[in-house]
Amino acid sequence: MADILYIVVPCYNEEEVLPETSRRLREKLEGLMAAGKIAPESRVLFVNDGSRDRTWEIITQLHQECPLFSGADLSRNRGHQNALLAGLMTAKDRCDMAISMDADLQDDVDAVDAMVEQYYAGCDIVYGVRFSRKKDTFFKRFTAEGFYRLMNTMGAETVFNHADYRLMSKRALEGLAQFKEVNLFLRGIVPMIGYRSGTVEYERGERFAGESKYPLKKMLSFAMEGITSLSVKPIRMITGLGFFVFLVSILMLIYSIVRWAMGETILGWASMICSVWAIGGLILLSLGVIGEYIGKIYLESKERPRFLLREVLEDRDGKAD
Repeated sequence: MADILYIVVPCYNEEEVLPETSRRLREKLEGLMAAGKIAPESRVLFVNDGSRDRTWEIITQLHQECPLFSGADLSRNRGHQNALLAGLMTAKDRCDMAISMDADLQDDVDAVDAMVEQYYAGCDIVYGVRFSRKKDTFFKRFTAEGFYRLMNTMGAETVFNHADYRLMSKRALEGLAQFKEVNLFLRGIVPMIGYRSGTVEYERGERFAGESKYPLKKMLSFAMEGITSLSVKPIRMITGLGFFVFLVSILMLIYSIVRWAMGETILGWASMICSVWAIGGLILLSLGVIGEYIGKIYLESKERPRFLLREVLEDRDGKAD
């Protein structure tokens, strides 16, 4: 008997793209059902992340018109990662496997077939990985690849060129549910679950409509979130930097004593001012990094809910679509 698949799609102000996204996903589900690869209870779960446009209205209409579509409405905007987690946790008790993807149709819908095949082959997690960035501009390619290299260098291990397009089995979803942190970076958390994994390469397309939700500023913020959520390497780097500055100060002290013993005048204004500014900058930078960690400890200690659901669209038999 085929297993139940849920496709989880976080949505924030996606009214322009939802009609086409729903059409393609419906065709994909119906094709997989006809081939006997997934159960008739499989669904597309749209998660409304506090959108300010007609996104939830469209999701509700899709649900009323076709039983293959379901929806979950967050109480307010909580960000992509929390919306995605909300969808996965909603699907966890209703499916055997869940695939997460963005609503903008940049993720190749046809890669779903290969993910499902790897699931039946024994993989609990299947990562969708871009095999080429030839369509990207030089700036986009440079910043995106730099993002993954920076993450791995700083200790937040991720799958290179993988975003949030992945399949997770029910067992993997239950493992994810045990990670309770408020500061979410799913690209780094999911590999920590373990279990057997695989990859599916695909060509990422252009956004079908609307504007990108991840400009450079948000990508940098996302990278900082991931690094400080998953790694203490920045603090260790500060420790190493402190030792280095201390050694430099010892060398400068020895140099000053030697110059004094030789009776030579020390011309010190420029070097002193540079040293003061350099050390002051390092101190402020160090305090900023430490402050990031303290802030995260503060948020984690409050144990606030990561998301609250206002409504989940249900079938008449009580199961979510």
